[in-house]
Amino acid sequence: MKPAQRFTTLDSFRGVCALLVVFFHLHVVDTFIQLPFFRRDEVLLNFFFVLSGFVLAHTYGMKPSLSFKSFFISRVFRLYPLHLVMLTLFILFETVRWIAYKKGFYLNNVPFTGLFAPQEILPNLFLVQAWTTLTETMSFNYPSWTISIEFYIYMLFGGLCMLSMRNRFLAFAAISLVAFVLIFSGNEPLVERAMLGLSCFFAGNITYVVYLLIRDKFVPRLWLMTVLECAMMYATYWIVMNDFDYRSPFGSLTFCGLVLLFAFEGGLVSVLLKTSVFVLLGKLSYSIYMTHAAVLFCLVTLFIVAQKITGIELAPMVDGQRFMDTGSMLANNIFVVAVAVSCVVVAAFAHKYIEMKGYELGKRFVGRAGKAKTPAQKPDSVPAMKPQIDRVA
Repeated sequence: MKPAQRFTTLDSFRGVCALLVVFFHLHVVDTFIQLPFFRRDEVLLNFFFVLSGFVLAHTYGMKPSLSFKSFFISRVFRLYPLHLVMLTLFILFETVRWIAYKKGFYLNNVPFTGLFAPQEILPNLFLVQAWTTLTETMSFNYPSWTISIEFYIYMLFGGLCMLSMRNRFLAFAAISLVAFVLIFSGNEPLVERAMLGLSCFFAGNITYVVYLLIRDKFVPRLWLMTVLECAMMYATYWIVMNDFDYRSPFGSLTFCGLVLLFAFEGGLVSVLLKTSVFVLLGKLSYSIYMTHAAVLFCLVTLFIVAQKITGIELAPMVDGQRFMDTGSMLANNIFVVAVAVSCVVVAAFAHKYIEMKGYELGKRFVGRAGKAKTPAQKPDSVPAMKPQIDRVA
């Protein structure tokens, strides 16, 4: 079996998980997203780290020599443009709330305090908010905490890729193993989320090595792969729905198995995930993940304002959490679907005008870096290959 240039099924999984994160952060009274599965699926964030490790091992890990400069540029322009736009947008939101507050219009809490305090801007700007106990991990655009963790893990990964092929993968395995041992032993030297990212990402690297070792020796049969895929989906569902000791690290190991299995794209579940709707979600996954909090913020604010104006309880507090309520169970469920569609539409614009613009700009910078290192070619010589930015990870 030849290695896939792009793991479409895994991309689609990333899109589905991004949509599940939207549902997890969305709170609407009497809707299907209040079912236990949607309220407990935070463990699926481990999947993002595992998949990122797998994909970057595929894209960069097997290169005999890696230009750290080009790698750094590619990662910065892959993550930062949309992150900076969303951070700026949330600062503008707080500014508008502050103006309204000064005019006597109170929304939830005092602007620029707590999670939105001015001192949290710099940690968010430099993506360190999730690495220390001195900063608010969920400040401003709260989903970006995973990007905070991934960005510096990427840098560590890129640095290790400067080693020989054997030594780099030994280092990947060692980091993942040590991180898992420290998690299981309860002796975590870093904050919980950082340990989670390190253990999962580098486990994803090793999962890719396992994939390389077995891909040519394993001939997937449709019926067998379908049974295995369904079994893995059930195992994932079971982990989401049940509480037990070390649920998160056991979930991470399960996701390694899931990524390995679906990398072969051999069963009917994979066939379903390669249909156009799921492929679109995979393509927009990063933008969905990074923009949905702003969409939800605007909607909740609208409901709060409408409640203050009409006196109708449209934005009730339930167990300390702000909900939205149209007053009808049917309308609420339709509203949830509409919100999901709206998040995808907003993500499509963000993908086209921010994410891809950043990608193209980074590609040009990487190209220049490659040209700067390449000596002038004679007319009859073979032109040097330009380093490329991946569009998957």
